[in-house]
Amino acid sequence: MKLSVVQFCPQFGEKEKNLAKIVDYAEQIDSDIIVFPELCTTGYFFQSKEEVLEFAEPLTGKTITKMQGIASNTNKILIIGFAELDGDNIYNSAAIVMPDSTLTKVYRKTHLFYKERFCFEEGDSGYFIVEDKSRDIKIGTMICYDWRFPEAARSLGLLGADVIVCPSNLVTEIWHKVMPARAIENKVYLAIANRYGSESGGGEQVKFNGLSGIWKYNGDALAVAPAEDDAVLTVEIEPRKTRKKSFNEFNDIFGDRRPNYYITK
Repeated sequence: MKLSVVQFCPQFGEKEKNLAKIVDYAEQIDSDIIVFPELCTTGYFFQSKEEVLEFAEPLTGKTITKMQGIASNTNKILIIGFAELDGDNIYNSAAIVMPDSTLTKVYRKTHLFYKERFCFEEGDSGYFIVEDKSRDIKIGTMICYDWRFPEAARSLGLLGADVIVCPSNLVTEIWHKVMPARAIENKVYLAIANRYGSESGGGEQVKFNGLSGIWKYNGDALAVAPAEDDAVLTVEIEPRKTRKKSFNEFNDIFGDRRPNYYITK
């Protein structure tokens, strides 16, 4: 099956323009799974909850409803980062929009980065997988800064993910060094949809570094985008090949775990 990641530069606060671009990508890309960046409907560098409240919406709001229609009509799986409103709480979330709307779920970012703590609640969804039985694939989701925590990817691996998707707004220079390891240590495909460009707020500027990528379960880079410019990366994946976690007749990367000896605090 085909897996794609989309890299582009959302315009801060321009939800209609951003959504129009996202819709165009979602409708035009010939792929089974399409992953978009973190907070790609709104832009990223909010300074307060009051500021983001103007743009936040529930999972049942206009944005995800629109994406649900596309997913159902085209039989695609769409993963999209957005500012989620749930009651009085706002989360940095990713919707996993399935062709069957009853399977659509939302992941709320577990680990908040930098000033996100002033804008969003800490995620309470926990890690989970979504299964598309017709395609025989299990998808796990994390968001951006979650990559810093090996426990995030490992949790998704242990839950049975064949591919981990990661909508992102990455700004550091080191994350590319780690993604092959996350793929190898869990034997999963790993897809990072990053953005590029810069945003300003609170008297400072943040610059996003693009380089979106898809890594194979053996750590090989299958496709990498440039540091700047819009890009769509599409690769063929074979989910079943991730499921045998042994690498010789005696060793299995999950079966050999001894968690009773691991520090958990």
